Amino acid sequence: MGLKRTDEFRADAVRLALTSGLTRKQVASDLGVGLSTLNKWVTAHRDTEVVSDKDLDLARENERLRRENRILKEERDILKKGHSLLREPKAMRFRFIEEHGCDFPTNRLCQVLDVSERGLRAYRSRPASQRQRTDMVVLAHIKEQSRLSLGSYGRPRMTEELKELGLNIGHRRVGRLMRENGIRVERSKKYKVTTDSNHAFNIAPNLLNRDFHADAPNQKWAGDISYVWTREGWLYLAVILDLHSRRVIGWAVSNRMKRDLAIRALKMAIALREPPKGCVHHTDRGSQYCSHDYQKILRQHGFKASMSAKGNCYDNSAVETFFKTIKAELIWRRTWKTRRYAEMAIFEYINGFYNPRRQHSALGWKSPVAFERKVA
Repeated sequence: MGLKRTDEFRADAVRLALTSGLTRKQVASDLGVGLSTLNKWVTAHRDTEVVSDKDLDLARENERLRRENRILKEERDILKKGHSLLREPKAMRFRFIEEHGCDFPTNRLCQVLDVSERGLRAYRSRPASQRQRTDMVVLAHIKEQSRLSLGSYGRPRMTEELKELGLNIGHRRVGRLMRENGIRVERSKKYKVTTDSNHAFNIAPNLLNRDFHADAPNQKWAGDISYVWTREGWLYLAVILDLHSRRVIGWAVSNRMKRDLAIRALKMAIALREPPKGCVHHTDRGSQYCSHDYQKILRQHGFKASMSAKGNCYDNSAVETFFKTIKAELIWRRTWKTRRYAEMAIFEYINGFYNPRRQHSALGWKSPVAFERKVA
């Protein structure tokens, strides 16, 4: 019985070696026998039997199917990484082939991306053109400005920033280089209500009336409160903007949304600017801004209090735009472990980037500080 079983095992092993399409080494490893032993069995089998035409046809069909499956898998994996390149210039496709040549056969990459191997060899041997060299220089500046802007610059602002550096580059070229190199702006959103208008305090009229233009500093200010989520809980941010330059002139943070938060931001702005009497101070109808203490400070310094209509965020859209900007460019990009960590990042953003560096389309693509300096 044991001998018969061994003969059947040998026959199965030989059949696998001759018809499976696998190498003998693979068959020997799968069956747990030595390669030399398997070779002896195959030699002995050939000496006594001839493989049938049916078995040979089956072996050829198995090999064909395996080859086709391998090719399809390679093409699928290539297209996963470079599907968008089929509509791009050949130079971009050649560059992709160079970057992924260690992962896939070169001939398969050329076939899938619809370029010739001869063209690839020419691409490798020819020197970079003047346009390509310029692209490399521009790309280096784009990456640097993207880093300095915390990854917040899209194509329009990036183009203006490069022009400030003396690079006369069109927005289409900037957009192409950003797209080719994966430089993009990502945005996400959380929401929390911060305006408590259910109170008994007096409401000031809407003097601003959505006119956010100011001819000089300290003519119109606007303030509001927003929030930052941290693992310790909410951190609330109050700011005061000078609408002439959109510059943040006062800000404060707290773990509670009380009136002292808004007051600290206001006092910081007053200490920095020392505004003349008659400056319009616009906010929403939140209890923090309508409180007796806050209104008392406004009266002491001669402000004209102005408040938005109930539930109308467009009446204070300048500050809303600032909050959208800081959240998109800073807050939503990270997970904040502590309130202190978030506070330090906000300080660096406002004083190190937003006020002195960030360009605004409403200011002729200048930063708030540069705009005020130009007007002065």
